Amino acid sequence: MKAKRNTGSAGRRERRAFSAEFKAEAIRLVAERRASGVSLAQIGREPDVKPDLLRAWARQAGDAGSGPSVAGETIEQENRRLRREVAVLRQEQAFAKKVAVYFAKESR
Repeated sequence: MKAKRNTGSAGRRERRAFSAEFKAEAIRLVAERRASGVSLAQIGREPDVKPDLLRAWARQAGDAGSGPSVAGETIEQENRRLRREVAVLRQEQAFAKKVAVYFAKESR
């Protein structure tokens, strides 16, 4: 049996257009919030924009969104930000190890 093809616009989302001001504000928000360790997914929830789109806008603006340094950031600020990121990554790694052990025990 062949699957029916949806030829109508039912079920499809209309493509949204974003103004230059909206994009600029979103890029500023990304740079600001990423410095404090917030993920792109969390940042995108507020303006209802997907993380991939935020990342693309940031790259177009010349800022990768998760680059090594935020403009105007001092060495001390960068060190603090990077230390926070390392702490978060260590917590995530420890959690992943615990989950792996749990599922390894369950599969026996």
